[in-house]
Amino acid sequence: LWPWLLASSGLSALVQLVILPFFPDSPSYLLIQKGNEEACRKAIRKLWGEGDHQAEIDDIMKEKVAMTSTKTLRVLEVIKERSLRWQLYILMTVITTLQLCGINAIYFYSFEVFHTAKFEEYLIPYVSLGVGLCECLSSILCSTIIDRFGRKVLLWGGYTLMCSVLALLTMTLSLQHQFFWMHYFSVILIFLFVIFYGIGP
Repeated sequence: LWPWLLASSGLSALVQLVILPFFPDSPSYLLIQKGNEEACRKAIRKLWGEGDHQAEIDDIMKEKVAMTSTKTLRVLEVIKERSLRWQLYILMTVITTLQLCGINAIYFYSFEVFHTAKFEEYLIPYVSLGVGLCECLSSILCSTIIDRFGRKVLLWGGYTLMCSVLALLTMTLSLQHQFFWMHYFSVILIFLFVIFYGIGP
């Protein structure tokens, strides 16, 4: 079954490869990058149907003017620019915490935790698949609630809950040889961690 599951990801890529030539180019790309207003109008009509789309074309033209008046900065210039300093700090913090949040360790050690929890050997791959499915579903949930709560709340909430779950998981893994039910609690915590990761970071 696993070879088929791995091969299934190629199916979506194949579908995209087949239907991509039938997709219209982006109107803003055609007008800003290519300078082809007629092709831009054609793409807009294909996307939004017939009608007067002059307002949209005017917006794209304003964007083009704004882009031409904006200076492109090199990497060192971005680092030296004082007005961009805080945005750079925030970006670096978010990326660093995303890499060091522990999700890779959870995925790496989850098989061992499931094995210790006395799951049958043939069931462990399916439980691992359930962990991945939890992340997928929680990411979909995040996309529906992000406009309501905002990115900042989801980041803070996600990281806070993930830290709490990791602290509990450390405790349950330390006590798993003393209490038989700790194994199952560890499995629940792994699922919770992945859900909070998908909703937050």
